[in-house]
Amino acid sequence: MLFRRNEPESAEGNTELKAIRRTLQQTHLPEIAAQVAQKELDKLERTDPSLAEYTIGLNYLELLLALPWERSTLDTLDLKHVEAVLAQQHYGLAPVKERIVDYLAGRMLCSLQPARILVVDDEEIARTNLEYILRKDGYQVGAAASAMAALEHLSRGEYDIVLTDLKMEQMDGMQLLELIKQRAPHTEVVMITGYATVSSAVTALRKGAAQYLSKPIDLEELRRTVRELAEKKRLFQVNQGPVLCFSGPPGTGKTSIGQAIATALGRKFVRFSLAGMRDEAELRGHRRTYAGALPGRIISEIRRLGFNNPVFMLDEIDKLGQDFRGDPAAVLLEVLDPEQNREFVDHYLEIPFDLSRVMFIATANLVESLPGPLLDRLEVISFPGYTLREKQEIARRYLWPRQLRSHGLAHLEIDLRPEAGALLIQHYTQEAGLRQLNRTLATIARKLARLCLQNPAATQIPPVDRELVHQFLGPWQYQQEIAARQDRVGVATGLVWTAFGGQIIFVEAVRMKGHQQLLLTGSLGEVLRESAQTALSFVRSQASTLHLAPDFFADSDIHIHIPAGAIPKDGPSAGVTIAVSLISLLTGRPVRRDVALSGELTLNGQLLPVSGIREKLLAAQRAGVRMVILPRRNQADLEAVEPESREGMEVVLADNILDVLDLVLQPQ
Repeated sequence: MLFRRNEPESAEGNTELKAIRRTLQQTHLPEIAAQVAQKELDKLERTDPSLAEYTIGLNYLELLLALPWERSTLDTLDLKHVEAVLAQQHYGLAPVKERIVDYLAGRMLCSLQPARILVVDDEEIARTNLEYILRKDGYQVGAAASAMAALEHLSRGEYDIVLTDLKMEQMDGMQLLELIKQRAPHTEVVMITGYATVSSAVTALRKGAAQYLSKPIDLEELRRTVRELAEKKRLFQVNQGPVLCFSGPPGTGKTSIGQAIATALGRKFVRFSLAGMRDEAELRGHRRTYAGALPGRIISEIRRLGFNNPVFMLDEIDKLGQDFRGDPAAVLLEVLDPEQNREFVDHYLEIPFDLSRVMFIATANLVESLPGPLLDRLEVISFPGYTLREKQEIARRYLWPRQLRSHGLAHLEIDLRPEAGALLIQHYTQEAGLRQLNRTLATIARKLARLCLQNPAATQIPPVDRELVHQFLGPWQYQQEIAARQDRVGVATGLVWTAFGGQIIFVEAVRMKGHQQLLLTGSLGEVLRESAQTALSFVRSQASTLHLAPDFFADSDIHIHIPAGAIPKDGPSAGVTIAVSLISLLTGRPVRRDVALSGELTLNGQLLPVSGIREKLLAAQRAGVRMVILPRRNQADLEAVEPESREGMEVVLADNILDVLDLVLQPQ
């Protein structure tokens, strides 16, 4: 004999396979998974355990048996509980929480609503008995004595399941099945007959029947069939809602809101970042023929959690990469589409796995960079920046107690004074979110922990006030930029929106002798360059109105610069700011330093609406602006902003730039 098995290894392999066979017999797998597992097990029994194929097949069988094909957590279907969890774990974000509660309310209603069943049978006794049994099981049941009556019922309302007899007068069950599938494709039809034949069963299933039962009816089989179809229909309705995408600056609570949703529903939570992912195999897995092949992250995480309905957060979806190894965004098109993810095929698993029960939530800083087909599958919820008062409350209620616990100071109950919190927010951090504020509070907590170790006999630690902040953190890192500047000719203040929230910019313009050139610097994008050209053309066309010489540009060059030069900039919002800077330069009238503008400019001076109004107002607040000028068409956006975001500022709405020049420019 040329080849000889190692007897101990063979015995060990047989023991493993026997254990797997017992597990397979005790585990309820979907039909296709059970067939594949049985085939793989039969193959392994004929394979030498010393071969690599044996280990590959064994690992594959273990994955099949470990996946939660039918195991789900029970949702907590209590809307008040959801509201309480969101309110307890997050301060502010009222519009976001309201939208999430609305989203979950629709899902809960689909889950709580009993299935509607229509019983169609020309025998009154059979019809009445079925109706009584199904009502007793908690379903909403209607009855029809003929196929024509059933069609009238279906025309008046939608039914989830239709139980129909096969042999009826005028129109039989087969004809009714065809009409139902034409008019209501999502309605499940169960054929019941006392004349069951193989050919009629095959015909019914080919035409779209969900099940074929024979009379006399086995009540337990009927109940099980109706229960499975009702559950399938319920899950279909629940998962038809859009996939949420949380969009906003870093540190505004996108991830923590996702965790709160999982907590409120009683589901498992998993999160992984897509930033920089370039290989689609990380999501879909590798073929088993490759050495070291593994399933994708989605299947791996579901296996680890042990439930098939977690809250799955796909973080930083806007930072996906793409190269020769594939396009991960193409995989997400299938994963996030409720019509396709019911049969998601991982390359390693090779058989469909139902992802329709998973609640996917995506996060992004800028949704504009997402591919169009992917963005079409998402419902974007914008997370705005926090106001000064919201940041103070969040720091007092959440961030500071968390830092005290992390640094062993919770027992001392060190107070964070309101004036110290305001100082930290205004002069030591400059952000729309809370990450830098949290890091600054951590710095203070570390220094307090050091004081405690250096003075172990101290029984009391002073509260965190302005003096202690200065002592620990040193000089201010940020000044109110507007207050630190003077009114200058040719320098205007604008408001723009970026991935990090609202920002203020300063547009500088100078004139020199030259040959009618417009010089643009500051890493400006194409749209911003066109805005500058539009602003200059408007000023030249309105030379007489602005009391300028008609040939002011004949022997001049104009240079427009937007600091900081290393940061790329683009967008139409700065058009009106550039025009004001040019008008100030050419008329010699200084621009008020405490006035900021935002709006797209047309060639005739009209102001077109822009986005990100709330974030721009918050940026103006942080910078010390006293007046903000916006397009009148943004009035609806302004009314949606809470008064706190406009506190301390006057907001002026205008249709044309000529209407506000006297508000922006000082006398000559």
